[in-house]
Amino acid sequence: MPAPAIRTAAFFDLDKTIIAKSSTLAFSKPFQAGGLISRGAMLRSAYAQFVYLVGGADHDQMEKLRSFLSDLCAGWDVATVREIVADTIHNVVDPLVYDEAVSLIEEHHLAGRDVVVVSASGSEVVEPIGAMLGADHVVATRLEIVDGKYTGEIAYYAYGEEKAAALRALAEERGYDLDRSFGYSDSVTDLPMLEAVGHPHAVNPDRDLRRAATERGWPVLVFTKPVALRRRLPLPRTVPSIAALGIGGITAVGGLAWAARRRRTS
Repeated sequence: MPAPAIRTAAFFDLDKTIIAKSSTLAFSKPFQAGGLISRGAMLRSAYAQFVYLVGGADHDQMEKLRSFLSDLCAGWDVATVREIVADTIHNVVDPLVYDEAVSLIEEHHLAGRDVVVVSASGSEVVEPIGAMLGADHVVATRLEIVDGKYTGEIAYYAYGEEKAAALRALAEERGYDLDRSFGYSDSVTDLPMLEAVGHPHAVNPDRDLRRAATERGWPVLVFTKPVALRRRLPLPRTVPSIAALGIGGITAVGGLAWAARRRRTS
């Protein structure tokens, strides 16, 4: 009887690894246009995006961002949020996807590996992006929902050590050999996730992750070519079902298309 095939996976962080910005903060302008946040909140989001892009996000910055977004989402209607995301996801995210990341995802699929997107951003954003990319699974943050609205409390936070725990749980469930699997991230906060796989890679790393990668002899990759995914993949894969370990979300965004439709139907 032949031995069962060894299953492996490639685990990708999302922000600044697959896409060129924070997936959470990229939507601040259309979100304000949709009427869900104030101009002041939009400006604070834009400033946070600038800080994130220039300096990366260490633990303290991630905690501040988490708190800001949790408070911001409190009281939002979940159905409205999901409708907004569905209407605006391509317009907002599509031009931000790194061509190099898309190529890597294709290569891993051709090699027979599952592709898993693992992100501290909310699943309302992460799941559609994962579907756009043809990811096999998604691990994302979720916010607590009561009576169809976000309470502002976090039910599951896919961050730091929790990402590594999620990898191990998924490997147990799906039969992945983590020693033969791959990992990609830009942030030192994902060090536990990268250490959990046999083939870790630092992508556009922050200073601390670059230092850690150099010390450990990990490859350092530089992605510089954002591309419109619909042009990059004119014939997309059949999207598999997304198994989200975290559903709900730390963010979701408003958009001009949604706002325009509301005006037409009101």
